[in-house]
Amino acid sequence: MALSAELGRSGDPAEAEPTPVRVALLGCGTVGSEVARLLTEEAAEFTARAGAPVELAGIAVRRPDKHPELPADLLTSDVEGLIASDVDVVVELVGGIEPARSWLLTALRSGKSVVTANKALLADCSRELSEAADASGADLYYEAAVAGAIPLVRPLRESLAGDRITRVMGIVNGTTNYILSAMDSTGAGYVDTLEEASNLGYAEADPTADVDGYDAASKAAILASLAFHTRIAASDVYREGIGSVSAADVAAAKMIGRTVKLLAICERVVGPDGSESVSVRVHPVMIPRSHQLAGVGGAFNAVYVEADGAGELMFFGQGAGGAPTASAVLGDLVDVARNRAGGGRGPRESAHAGLGVRPMGETPTRYHISLQVADRPGVLAQVSQVFAKHDVSIAAVRQRDKHSTASLVVVTHAAPDAALRATVDDIGELDVVHEVVSVMRVEGEDS
Repeated sequence: MALSAELGRSGDPAEAEPTPVRVALLGCGTVGSEVARLLTEEAAEFTARAGAPVELAGIAVRRPDKHPELPADLLTSDVEGLIASDVDVVVELVGGIEPARSWLLTALRSGKSVVTANKALLADCSRELSEAADASGADLYYEAAVAGAIPLVRPLRESLAGDRITRVMGIVNGTTNYILSAMDSTGAGYVDTLEEASNLGYAEADPTADVDGYDAASKAAILASLAFHTRIAASDVYREGIGSVSAADVAAAKMIGRTVKLLAICERVVGPDGSESVSVRVHPVMIPRSHQLAGVGGAFNAVYVEADGAGELMFFGQGAGGAPTASAVLGDLVDVARNRAGGGRGPRESAHAGLGVRPMGETPTRYHISLQVADRPGVLAQVSQVFAKHDVSIAAVRQRDKHSTASLVVVTHAAPDAALRATVDDIGELDVVHEVVSVMRVEGEDS
């Protein structure tokens, strides 16, 4: 009895203090500084949530002298040395492919778990990272890589793991959504609206990654990989930006009860033989104003998911910014710390389906085509013949006469994108067609 009592006071493992989970933070910009602040100021709260103390062991920055707001003893410019030290988790907020790839592979191969917000790296190197994590038993978490604070990665790879997802479609870039929303509300052109977005801080000094669709394509690759249990790289994603969207396009959409959005669209496509493949694309579309995504304005993000069992789901919220993104990073960090404290492991990569990626030309889409044509009999018949030649069915036609020309708008039923492109090319060669004013894909309606 005396021996048991003595063990209960000092030797019982249940009474022992949990081992701290030591964190290395790589990068301390807008998001990193918020992560560092919260880990420091709310240490007791994170200990309670994780079941073990979560300690910030070091912060790797390029120039430590530029961060007087942070404890000097935590700062270092030696990234490799910090990763090699006695840390348990590496939080990467630097971005880019290299050297982030090498850093994280080193960490994972040595058994250190990783939390990252690096969508470009995940879209290009998820296989390497996942295999390194599997080999060492480390965790790889990346909720913040897609849609900022919106819980999206975790529902796709955990909550919906028992369901069959058929489609993921969403607004995943706040800069382009702000620009298109402003063009819709003000009638201004793309160039002027981009300048305004830059002045307000919604667009980077070099907005290429956003406005040309690269950022959204990386996120689409991650979403499609999770939804369809298939490895999808950014290079597999068809991509168009918003630079060609004109005020006239937005006005035309408005006239027919639609609005223009840059969407990431990931969907299962069933071929004529019944086989499944995956279509992953990013491009501007016209969607009905009644659609759930149409009312998402400003710099907000939203993702719409369709699944056999769960039906239609909508995820909405802040897609970027220091505090929202830090929220997602810290959520991942708590999960990793819980796994470390409890001896568990997080979810692993699921790529068992191995579906093929359908080329954009074979993907069924719908077009909204605006033409300036001669105002004389037989024009519509000639235009219709071109559609019939390419086996493209017309869903609706609207015509408005003006002097010697007419404005003709054609909306198609679904057809392979290559057939629709060929149709537009041939229509442009007709003598009765003065100009193909605009061409834009249509989503959100039955075909």
